[in-house]
Amino acid sequence: MANIDSKQFKEAQRKSWDSVAIGWQKWWKTFEKDAQNLSNHLVELAKINSSSKVLDIATGIGEPAITAAKKVGSGDGHVLATDISPQMLSIARQRAISLGLQDMIEFKEGDAETISLPASAFDAVLCRWGLMFLPDLRDGLSNIYRSLVNGGHLAAAVWASPDKVPFLSVAMNTVVKETHKPLPPSGTPGPFKLADQNIVTSALLECGFKDIVVERINVIFTFSSAEEYTQFNQAIAAPINAMLADQSPERREEIWKSVTETARSYTDNTGNVKLDNESICISAIK
Repeated sequence: MANIDSKQFKEAQRKSWDSVAIGWQKWWKTFEKDAQNLSNHLVELAKINSSSKVLDIATGIGEPAITAAKKVGSGDGHVLATDISPQMLSIARQRAISLGLQDMIEFKEGDAETISLPASAFDAVLCRWGLMFLPDLRDGLSNIYRSLVNGGHLAAAVWASPDKVPFLSVAMNTVVKETHKPLPPSGTPGPFKLADQNIVTSALLECGFKDIVVERINVIFTFSSAEEYTQFNQAIAAPINAMLADQSPERREEIWKSVTETARSYTDNTGNVKLDNESICISAIK
C-alpha cells in the first residue's frame, strides 16, 4: 500500500472533483446513458423496493441514488446520497429536482470513512465506482456496515484492471506516455486500486459482511467520434489535466491530439468510438 496522508489526500480529492464539476454538468447525459444499466443492476442486487431506506456512498452527480429513488417512488422509502465534493453534490441535487425526486433524496457532504451515519438505519447501501478512492477501505466499509440493518444489502461496483477499461486507460496511458510521468505508486487510491477483487472481498469479510458474491459485467461507453471522447476527458478528467498543467498550451494540444488518434482505433463501422469495459460488481449482506 502507498504511504499517504489520508487527510491531505481527501482534501486533494475534494478539490479535484470540485474542479471538474462543471464538466460533469455538461457531459453527464453522455456518461449516464451508458452507465445506466450498471446503476439498474446495483439497485437490483441491493433488493431495493418502495419501502427501502437507501444510502448511496460517493454519489458524484447522483448515481445510483437517482435510480434508487425512482425505485422507491412514492412509497415509505428514502435515499441519502453522500459525496466528498460539494460541487458534485450540487449537480446531483439539480438533477434530482429536475426529475421531481427532491423529496425522496437527501444529500450530505462527507467522505465514506468519517461521515456520521445513523446506526442500523439503512436496508441497502450502494456505491458505484467510489470504493477505489478510499484511503482506508476497511474504515469505509466498517462505517457502511454499522449503518446497515441486520440482513441489509451492500451492492458496489469497482473497475477491473486498466487493460480491461479503455474508457479510462486510453486517455491516461497516452498522457503518461507523452509526458514521461510515472503512474501513482501501487496501492494509491484511484480508479484501478481494487481491480484485484480479493482486496475487496477480504476487507468485507474482516468488517463482518457475509454471503459475498462477485461478478463481472460489461459496460460499453459510446462516443460519436474520437474527438468527442477527447473533449469529454478534457472536461471531466481532473488527474489528466493536473498532469498536463506544466505543459505549454501548444504541447497540451499535441498531447490531446495523440489521445484522439489513440481513441480512433476503437471506431466501429458506424463511425462511433465504442469502448468495452469490465466492471466488478460485489454484493454482500450484513
